[in-house]
Amino acid sequence: MELLLDTHVFLWWVDGVRALPKAARAAIADPANGCRLSLVSCWEMAIKSSLGKLKLPAPIERFVPEQLAANGFRLLDIDLADIARVATLPFHHRDPFDRLLAAQALDGGLAIVSADGVFRRYGVRRVW
Repeated sequence: MELLLDTHVFLWWVDGVRALPKAARAAIADPANGCRLSLVSCWEMAIKSSLGKLKLPAPIERFVPEQLAANGFRLLDIDLADIARVATLPFHHRDPFDRLLAAQALDGGLAIVSADGVFRRYGVRRVW
């Protein structure tokens, strides 16, 4: 199964936060599953970091590649098709980052690992 990690899940995973439920931890740790981090999550982390709402242990341009390599995760690019898909989504959620994650999950057939149950309303498989 291919997994798309929501921003908070990526951060919790790399920090070892125990708030991740057992099912989410098991799915991420399973070598049969591929884990991806969207560029939209990197954008969200950069914005929150610049606003002082998120403290990263290193500059984002170093932190993200190091954590991707250390955990065997892959970066998921954003393309025009993803952005166009957002325009067709119902407004179950106003968060632009999560809407793009939903679009990417739908287009890529990815399951999303997230505490946010709204992804199910888009028809996205959610692991939690």
